[in-house]
Amino acid sequence: MDSQETDDLLATENAHLKKLHEIVVDSIREQELIVDNLLHPASETLTRGQRISDRIARFGGSWGFILSFLVVLAVWIAYNAMAPRAGVFDPYPFILMNLVLSCIAAIQAPVIMMSQNRKEEKDRMRAENDYLVNLKAELQVRSLHQKMDLLVQDQIRTLFDIQARQLDLLKRIDERIGEGRN
Repeated sequence: MDSQETDDLLATENAHLKKLHEIVVDSIREQELIVDNLLHPASETLTRGQRISDRIARFGGSWGFILSFLVVLAVWIAYNAMAPRAGVFDPYPFILMNLVLSCIAAIQAPVIMMSQNRKEEKDRMRAENDYLVNLKAELQVRSLHQKMDLLVQDQIRTLFDIQARQLDLLKRIDERIGEGRN
């Protein structure tokens, strides 16, 4: 092969590298939005009511609440069952205690629901981020397939070109050998 053919082969290989570079740049551009959303999620600003509902829900759904509430109820019942008649503020059947329990349940349930709704929104956002991560992975796999297809196509074309040049060179050598015999 002469220097011109070598230069052509090098130019072809450079063209392959430029195509790969373009694919990588396009892939990065396509994924900028996804990466930006994942690296910089929207900051959550909570209102005072939301913070309070989260704290109440956190405490209301804990063993600390259950145990402390059982202690308060046991003390309430014990005091009202054993205290002298003059000191009893809620005699048996503990109607005031039932009223307090009903009020706590009536207030606590909507507060816990508010907190659960916010957590559901967070879970939805997390699921959306998971979807974006999966989408990004799919885009990367597609990009890899494109790169591999491009490499294979270009390298096959280059190999055919090299093979054709080698066959031409072999024909010329064969012709020269044939002229030398005659």
